Formats: sequence, C-alpha cells, structure tokens
Amino acid sequence: MPARRCAALGAAVALVAGPVVLAAPAQATGGTGGTGGTGGTGVTTGKGKASAVVLRTGLDVSLLNKSVDVPLRAALNEVRAPADADKTALTVELDGVDQGRPFTVLRADVATARATVDEQKAEGYANIAHAKVHVPGLPLLSLIEVQEVTSKAVCAAGKKPVAESNLLGTVTVLGKKVTLSAAGPTRVEVPGVGEVTLDLSKTRTTSRTAAATALELKVAVNPLKLNVADVQGTLTLAEATCEAPAEPVRQTEPEPEKEGVEPQTATEPTTENLAETGGNSMTPYLAAGAVLLLAVGGGALVLVRARDRG
Repeated sequence: MPARRCAALGAAVALVAGPVVLAAPAQATGGTGGTGGTGGTGVTTGKGKASAVVLRTGLDVSLLNKSVDVPLRAALNEVRAPADADKTALTVELDGVDQGRPFTVLRADVATARATVDEQKAEGYANIAHAKVHVPGLPLLSLIEVQEVTSKAVCAAGKKPVAESNLLGTVTVLGKKVTLSAAGPTRVEVPGVGEVTLDLSKTRTTSRTAAATALELKVAVNPLKLNVADVQGTLTLAEATCEAPAEPVRQTEPEPEKEGVEPQTATEPTTENLAETGGNSMTPYLAAGAVLLLAVGGGALVLVRARDRG
C-alpha cells in the first residue's frame, strides 16, 4: 500500500504540472501548394505602316472638244506594307486616250518604290532617275523631265519621324529648263500649250507619321487651244509615307496565387503565439517541476520496494 500510494502521488503531480514536452513555435499548416516565384514579363507591340509610289496621276483628259472625258488615274510602282514590298517597273501605259493606241505616260531609267515595316521601324522610299512624263495631246513634248528625285520617310518607334526629299540635276517643264524654289510654287507657262505649277519637296511630320513628296505638279494643258486634248489635274513624283509602330509596352504578368498559409519565422514565441498553441509563459517552469517530481517519486518508490524486501 505505501508503495502504491507513492506511485499514485507521483503520477498525480506529473498530470497537474502539465506536459513534459516544451511547446514549439507555431508552424504553417495546410497543403504545400505552389511556391509562386517572380512573375514573367511580356512585350506588346503594334505594327506600323509604310507606302511609296514613283508616279501618281490624278488627271482628267477631255477629247474632241470635250465630247469625251477620260479620267487618267495611274500609279507606277505603288507599294504598301506591313509586308515588305519592292517594285521597279520603268514604264506606265494607258489605253483609250490616243486613238485606241497605248499611250506611255512615264518612261524612266530607274524607278524604285520600297516599303518595309518591322516591330521597330516603318520606312517608305521612292526614287526615279532620267524620267520623262507625257500627257495626251503632247506626244512629242514632255510635260516634265527630271534627272533624279528621291523621297524617304522613316518612322521609328519612340523617335521623331523623319521625312526628306531630294532633287538632283535639272528639271525641264514643257521644254523649258526651270529652277525650282523651296520657298513656294514655281509657275511655268508656255503660250499655246498650257501651264504647269510645281511644288518642290513637300514634307510633313507628326508625332508618329511622316510623308515626303519630291515633286507635285498642277497641270492645265490644251495644245494650241485645239480642244484635241484638254488635260487638267495633278501629278505626283516620288512620294513616301510611314507610320511608326507602337512603342513596346512591358506588361508584368500577375504572380500565381499561393495555396495554404505562409510559413512563420522561427522567432522567440510571444505570449499571443503560445496562447494559440495551448501554452503560456509558465509552461517551461511547470515542465521542469514535473520532471523533478517524477524523479523524486521514482526514487521514493525504489526505497519503499527495497525496504519491503528487507
């Protein structure tokens, strides 16, 4: 009986003192889930545009005392992009304006139009060299002759667009050599033939676009006032345009959501943390006391058993 009482007393003291194992800092619970990580980045861009043309006519031709009106709408080597484009035809002919025979409007040694677009830049380019332009009613006399004209328009993403035109060599209008001025239009009149007004190197730019025209002619021709062919309208040589691609915009992709609870750092437990795990600040002392009481109870039990055997 004394031995049983000592053992029971030791067990009771241990239960009152609380658990022997110290409470560890709280750890995350729940599923492992994804670890997340840094979000990726994407780049979005918008395509630009470009165009070029060697010759464009917007003329109205009246034949036989205006009894027949024939619109003369022609374009030589007109190209447009997004896709790369390049043309080098050297002549353009029309039907139905010269007694049923093909009529050659332009003939040149060099006639190039190019339009290119990529993610960074859009560019239009037109070049013509040693060119002669004719209109109905003047089969032997050129409306205009040029040595070389070039237009270029470049629009790069995020940069100021550039438009430029160059005229090299001499220009002859209705058989007359003329000196063109960038300050304003140049007017050429030939009695009994007609009148031509020329604008040299017209360029314009905006924040994203550019356009360049080497020569633009306003034509009014009626040879000898015979009303055989009255030609009115406009004619353009070497034109290039562009529109810049949209500047790249970086977009950050959202990070994947993490499952579960984020792990807590293993810092010194606070009163609040211990309360959440079922302990308090006295737990270490109670545990130590429980160990001591168990040891004393065990020693007493051994002494009692030894005395009973004796």
